[in-house]
Amino acid sequence: MADQDDKKAAAPAAAEAPKKEKKEKRKKGDAGPARKLAAEDVKGPTPRLREKYAKECVPALMKELGFKNPMQVPRVKKVVVNMGLGEALNNNKLIDASVDQLMSITGQKPVVTRSRKAIANFKLRENQPIGAMVTLRNERMWEFLDRLVNLALPRVRDFKGVSPKAFDGKGNYTLGIREQIIFPEINYDQVEKVKGMNVSIVTTARNDEEGRALLRTLGMPFRQ
Repeated sequence: MADQDDKKAAAPAAAEAPKKEKKEKRKKGDAGPARKLAAEDVKGPTPRLREKYAKECVPALMKELGFKNPMQVPRVKKVVVNMGLGEALNNNKLIDASVDQLMSITGQKPVVTRSRKAIANFKLRENQPIGAMVTLRNERMWEFLDRLVNLALPRVRDFKGVSPKAFDGKGNYTLGIREQIIFPEINYDQVEKVKGMNVSIVTTARNDEEGRALLRTLGMPFRQ
């Protein structure tokens, strides 16, 4: 009887031992191989343009603009890609096609923009779909800018550079693109209609001079 009682008392202690080991591993930071792989997949590689900004652009801008603290250097906050579709009033399929194309270009699902009020002269009803828009931040923003500057813009026919004057006075830049087919993600054979888009780059620059310097160091091909 004494032996049986000893075994019953030892059973809960044996069951608690693995739990204690797991708790100790968690305290030491050992999350296990599965969790480590999942964390690496989520983090992913650092975008190339982001590395260029940290290693090359920040020191160059500090010297050019006379900043003493790296935190004073302007940076890109977000990029907004907007595609307006006036033809969609008579063809709703254009909205679906534009959403798919913007998703391919940016890697993020767009938001369908709608009219705020009715305009009889344009046969526009309130809350009618009239376009699509995407707001990019962090890694997707840097990857899109990299592809825009180094792949898409050089494919524009007779390209001579973008306008250096399209700033809003606060260091933010808006670029008009006439054809979405300049992006390599778009299959020209599947395009029903060639459409344009606006790309707005929002920065922390205090004025246009700082914003222009920031985009120039990132590789934006301004026209001379």
